[in-house]
Amino acid sequence: MNNKNFAIMGVGGYIAPRHLKAIKDTNNNLIAALDKFDSVGVIDSYFPDSDFFVEFERFDRHIEKLKRRKNIQLDYVSICTPNYLHDSHIRMALRRGASAICEKPLVLNPWNIDTLIEIESESVGNVNTILQLRLHPSIIALKEKVDNGPNDKIYDFDLTYLTSRGNWYHASWKGDVSKSGGIATNIGVHFYDMLSWVFGKVKGNKVHLLTDDSASGFLEFERARVRWFLSINYDNIPDAIKAEGKRTYRSITIDNEEIEFSTGFTELHTRSYESILKGKGFGLLEAKPSIQIVHDIRNAEISPLIGDYHPFMKRVI
Repeated sequence: MNNKNFAIMGVGGYIAPRHLKAIKDTNNNLIAALDKFDSVGVIDSYFPDSDFFVEFERFDRHIEKLKRRKNIQLDYVSICTPNYLHDSHIRMALRRGASAICEKPLVLNPWNIDTLIEIESESVGNVNTILQLRLHPSIIALKEKVDNGPNDKIYDFDLTYLTSRGNWYHASWKGDVSKSGGIATNIGVHFYDMLSWVFGKVKGNKVHLLTDDSASGFLEFERARVRWFLSINYDNIPDAIKAEGKRTYRSITIDNEEIEFSTGFTELHTRSYESILKGKGFGLLEAKPSIQIVHDIRNAEISPLIGDYHPFMKRVI
């Protein structure tokens, strides 16, 4: 396989080093990087010869010059920019004749995907997203268990994900719902993708809590009833976890049995890239169910605590 030429947008962001590592691990080249902030020394650990820009216009012009003056064609654009920019940056990659590899959430609204499907059909490149939980051994084993189990069995599933964030979060773009999509989108979208991948289509979606730092609800899939609770508020961390000095709590149970998935994440971006380079990435249609779920959560009316709801709701009432 010939080495591919990559550009990366949002190289100063939290998730970008995983993409830089994946590009390097798959023996490809980084020819240009973009970020409005210039604290990007991380590039030196992976591609010190890459050109770097803080303005999109110069980044775009540089890629054009490489094509026309040096016959260097851009093959992929890795997109690690804020959520609300993904749609635009995917379209930029396709216009350049490249394929896009975009962090989750791929876009904020399901109709954005419909438009991208049209643009992709007119383009040389294609659109890929990172849905790394589908590659995690514990989640693959879960899907195999469900697929091979009784067809009429409905599983009871609890998802709890508490990942504390400081005051900076609310001052950044992540705290702006119009830019991040809110808490369920920003920290939960890959879980909703995993759930729809394992348990099938959504049949019901109730929201019991939706604030700037916490969200909870009840999702009904073809094969599962899911109580979920997400939060970035440290106060919601169980006391026993706080006593250990930890600021994160993550739990997944199926029929009251804990699924261990606290490890095995370090190489999942590289595995994602390997699949994409083989033409086996997750595209627009795969991403759409989770984007629909988070859109519906963001726009839902709050339901009363009747019937099934996450036990952590008792802590926040």
